[in-house]
Amino acid sequence: MEIRYYGHATCEVMTGDHHIWIDPFLSDNPLLQDQSLQPFDLDALKVDAVILTHAHSDHTGDALTLARTHDAPIIATFELAQYFAQQGAKAHPMNLGGSYVFPFGKVRLVPAFHSSSLASQHGDPVYLGMPAGVVLTTETGTLYHAGDTALFTDMKLIGELYQPDVALLPIGDNFTMGPEEALIAATWVQAPYVIPIHYNTFPVIKQDVTLFTEQLKEQGITGVPLKVGESFHLPVRA
Repeated sequence: MEIRYYGHATCEVMTGDHHIWIDPFLSDNPLLQDQSLQPFDLDALKVDAVILTHAHSDHTGDALTLARTHDAPIIATFELAQYFAQQGAKAHPMNLGGSYVFPFGKVRLVPAFHSSSLASQHGDPVYLGMPAGVVLTTETGTLYHAGDTALFTDMKLIGELYQPDVALLPIGDNFTMGPEEALIAATWVQAPYVIPIHYNTFPVIKQDVTLFTEQLKEQGITGVPLKVGESFHLPVRA
């Protein structure tokens, strides 16, 4: 399994010949602009599926374009999947606790404590179902993408049940848990590798990722603070 990070909560998961995008926020992502990676050529990407954790625009920004351009399904909670289906995208609706086996692996949606909405044409928030975390199990490893979330004790259960090889945890604070809570989450989930996400995109979520990585190391966990465009190749478990 290879995980390529594009800043914020966006990642491309490559397993076998499949390319799965989680929370694609590319065109308006300030971190991509800072790295001079704009304009981002969405047509040139390889996309077999798009998985969304919740509806906020900094997680769904390019979902519809990718789904339409590459004839790829959007996998999300029922309300969010239906929202994009009504706009002409392929969609596979799911809900919390459920799983489904796709050609690239099994997707399970697990709880996250956050909100989930998009702005209407008048600017009012439109509720689009519950937020979720994602457990993606493939032949090459298991990934837990926590989405946007607060710390909650059932993260222990996620770790016990699904034994993820790598966890993507938000550390930005303000909108999600901060580094202190994410450190606790990492010890509960018990993944040997943790990729910090959802930080430094905006001033309000600025964090010291080096310090967080050092604190993970003290807990026997390997932190993987990826820069925009960098990849992490998950080692094969012994």
